Amino acid sequence: MSLWGGIEAGGTKFVCAVAGDDGEILAETTFPTTVPDQTVERAIEFLRQQGELAAVGVGSFGPVDLIPGSPTYGTITTTPKPGWANADIVGRVRQALDVPVGFDTDVNGAALGEHRWGAAQGLDTFVYLTIGTGIGGGGMVDGRLIHGLVHPEMGHTRIPHDLNRDPFAGVCPFHGDCFEGLATGPAIEARWGQRGETLPPDHPAWELEAHYIALGVVNLVCTLSPQRVILGGGVMQQAHLFPLIRSKVQQLLNGYLKAPAILERIDEYIVPPGLGHRAGVKGAIALAQAAGHV
Repeated sequence: MSLWGGIEAGGTKFVCAVAGDDGEILAETTFPTTVPDQTVERAIEFLRQQGELAAVGVGSFGPVDLIPGSPTYGTITTTPKPGWANADIVGRVRQALDVPVGFDTDVNGAALGEHRWGAAQGLDTFVYLTIGTGIGGGGMVDGRLIHGLVHPEMGHTRIPHDLNRDPFAGVCPFHGDCFEGLATGPAIEARWGQRGETLPPDHPAWELEAHYIALGVVNLVCTLSPQRVILGGGVMQQAHLFPLIRSKVQQLLNGYLKAPAILERIDEYIVPPGLGHRAGVKGAIALAQAAGHV
């Protein structure tokens, strides 16, 4: 059995794991994201201790450079996270471990993991959206991870913002009240003065949050026509959000899309990750296996 390493490089924490060919995790560690040198070296040291690896996969917060041959391939680019702009992750991992390194966004990685082992098995077109410290989106179209000019930035789409209902200006340092600026965990805390997990289920924050998430989901449904929408991340740990979002998506679409999955089986259409909180790191394992051509 081969050993595959995975690094889920998040803006708040790194999760590193080693798995076998079946994707089952054999060793795992989590630690805070501090400065690049210290954090990446800690990930490398963990993987080095696990034995001989066939490949390593890195799913990283971004934006990142995914263009092979680019002089900055494998780096984080214009992130607002202090100290991490232009940080080279792939180069350092490849140099230290001397193995193939698969690289993608953390959400595209999670989407790949969900496709192989989770809630997107058997599908060829779907979206994975994570809503937490930031909002990121990835997924597949016709069985291929979505790439292009750079990579999907679904969290920075513009959604309607009724300033009379919600005068909050938004927290995105680039766009203010984009999807990410209005609906992340930090946006909830800034708007209401306390962290989302401390708010009761009947707090008005959740009705507004579901409204914004539903708007974002409807844009993706109309643009990409996914066979399923998977919603992960810390904010979506509030399970009572799912029924609110599903109902609002149906209301916003207003019967326009005559798809039974939306009209009759919405509970199976908008779902949590099948891999739970491990979607990201198992996605990194899947990226490693892709780099090793398994």
